[in-house]
Amino acid sequence: MSTHTENAGQLILSVGREFGSGGHEIAEALASHYGIPLYDRNLIFQIAKENGLESEDLARYDERPKNVFLSRTVNGYSSSMQENLAHIEFDYYRKKAESGESFVIVGRCSETKLKDLKGLISIFVLGDTAAKISRVKEIYLLNDNDALKLMKRRDQQRKNYHNYYCEGKWGDSRNYDLSINSSKLGVKGTTACLIHYIDARRATGAADEKAL
Repeated sequence: MSTHTENAGQLILSVGREFGSGGHEIAEALASHYGIPLYDRNLIFQIAKENGLESEDLARYDERPKNVFLSRTVNGYSSSMQENLAHIEFDYYRKKAESGESFVIVGRCSETKLKDLKGLISIFVLGDTAAKISRVKEIYLLNDNDALKLMKRRDQQRKNYHNYYCEGKWGDSRNYDLSINSSKLGVKGTTACLIHYIDARRATGAADEKAL
């Protein structure tokens, strides 16, 4: 846990990522470093528990684009489980943020849904295709061709999901505070670089508050 940033105010780290970039592992490392919760698929289990639902049923709709051909909206209510779950997640982590909690959140349009909050730092992790294929092959035990297919499918899902709920486009560097290619420094090196950036941002913010 970081000691020199404990009193620097609320910290919310939004980590978007390309599939195979190691973005999730980086998010885990950042959460560990700053001693704050990580929200990813575990949101499903918390939401299910609080609403008396089965987490397994919800998990298959998590961070998935709405099927516009198989759903409709009547009087403001959508028949799409993907859409309903997305809004539940948005509301859930928004309330966490508004309560003053610090946390790391992976994807889920958080760089947009929380962009008005002072404590937010938004990051997008990308990577070189060859490096991502190598990582996906190792984790999922796939050959090159199948790894590439999986990468493209998952990134397309994330893109469709994100762009349905947000005006800014998924992965567009203009929508994030920092975009970084994890292939250049690796997961550990990229994490160290991000920590340096985050600490610098927080120090600048603390200095600005003192000036006021």
